[in-house]
Amino acid sequence: MIRFTAAALAAAALLLAGCSRGPEKTPAELEVAQAVGDLISRRRNPPPQPAKLTRALLDQQTQAYIEVTIENRGATAYLTRALQRRDSHPGQIEVWRTLDNVSLAFRQGMVIATRGLGGGLLSAQVPAADGVAGPAHGGARRYTVRANGNGQAVLNMACSLHDLGPEPVEIVEITHPARHLQERCEGSGGAVVNDYWVDSRPGRNQIWQSRQWAGPETGYVKIRQLRR
Repeated sequence: MIRFTAAALAAAALLLAGCSRGPEKTPAELEVAQAVGDLISRRRNPPPQPAKLTRALLDQQTQAYIEVTIENRGATAYLTRALQRRDSHPGQIEVWRTLDNVSLAFRQGMVIATRGLGGGLLSAQVPAADGVAGPAHGGARRYTVRANGNGQAVLNMACSLHDLGPEPVEIVEITHPARHLQERCEGSGGAVVNDYWVDSRPGRNQIWQSRQWAGPETGYVKIRQLRR
């Protein structure tokens, strides 16, 4: 079997170009040769692989990070905390943001808004309580989402909270003791299931990992807290 080298393909392309009749039309053979040459070039110069996320790398950072994965897009990003505040409702609000200004807002670790994702979650009323990470109880949830271009839609849901027991979670070389809480919500528009892995040690108000619904277009996002 004869295997063509890149140099041979380039020479073939030049030969085909020299034999071309009618300068206004590129021969099909030349187009094929160019396509093969481009493919070889891409294989020889593949895009750089992202650095492997390690605990040593995280320990070098001066800021805390969360990892957010949008499941239906297969996209992962790392966000830093941009804002921390309180308002008239129970629970602390945190806003985490990427370098290109995509952001997620949380109340006690529960997603209450997204920005920059397209068709996002405008706001959410969640069952928060001071000193409790994640949902404090079952009950009503209210989502306001982007709909019909610049319009809005309100989704009212009734939720129940279930403690699924101890379930340690491993995040970048560290295993955290945790309990798995699951929130099951239903409404006229359908059903939503949110999962939270909450630190099980006394006095630790921390969600290490969660999988939460962020609107009908964004779908579910998986969130991991990367700090120690």
